Amino acid sequence: MTTITIIKSKSGEYKRVTCTGHAGYAKAGSDIVCSAVSILVINTINSLDVLTKNRIEVRSDEEAGMIDCCFADKLDKAGLLLLDSMVLGLQSVVSEYGRKHLKLIFREV
Repeated sequence: MTTITIIKSKSGEYKRVTCTGHAGYAKAGSDIVCSAVSILVINTINSLDVLTKNRIEVRSDEEAGMIDCCFADKLDKAGLLLLDSMVLGLQSVVSEYGRKHLKLIFREV
């Protein structure tokens, strides 16, 4: 199962997104849930890096299926829209394929 933890401040600002594990929907190389999650998360991080001025810090470990993205400052409007869009997409994956393969956790710090 892939677990994505989205951490926000008490005021609702995104602070961190952590993605761990493999979906286990199908064999490696043909797992559409893993592919969907990876595309949503990686494209959002790449978009934040290339299309906005938001400062991000990213760590990853492909074998372990881990991506950790921290936001140094409050996201601007474009960054906020990108993260909200990613969350919407991830929620759609959960709705379509169930919590057995993707678990979304929202935490407040």
